[in-house]
Amino acid sequence: MTDVFSIAPAPARALYFLGGVCLFLALVMALLLWITYSSQHSRVEIGADRLRLVGDLWGRSIPLAALDLGRAQVLDLARAPERRPASRRLGTGLPGYASGWFRLANGEKALLYLTDWRRVAYVPTTEGYSLLLSVEDPQALLDALVRRAGDGGG
Repeated sequence: MTDVFSIAPAPARALYFLGGVCLFLALVMALLLWITYSSQHSRVEIGADRLRLVGDLWGRSIPLAALDLGRAQVLDLARAPERRPASRRLGTGLPGYASGWFRLANGEKALLYLTDWRRVAYVPTTEGYSLLLSVEDPQALLDALVRRAGDGGG
């Protein structure tokens, strides 16, 4: 015959801890799903007086007056190694998708939304950072920014 002795049940705080871990993991999963969605649906909007980056955690609104359009250009990062992202400061880095704050190889601070390194709109700002944006037609984006800024933002 075998003697059986039950282990005393764990205190409720163990269940609270596990519940907290599960909640944290659920939030991380939701964030990853949102980033995945954003990697396919991010966009650039040009308003009356602002450029708006829409997508994941790094979206923001930037006054057109803060853009240095005289130095803006279309880049192929394979041919402009000094403007390639060198280190991520605070951002998302997935294969084929980089967004957020990065340091470029030349030391410049940049806000990126990169999916295609061959077609990049490079837009310096007067606020101490540059934008690197993969849009389908980078030249059309730059032309629209110049046109909108020439309209006096309106």
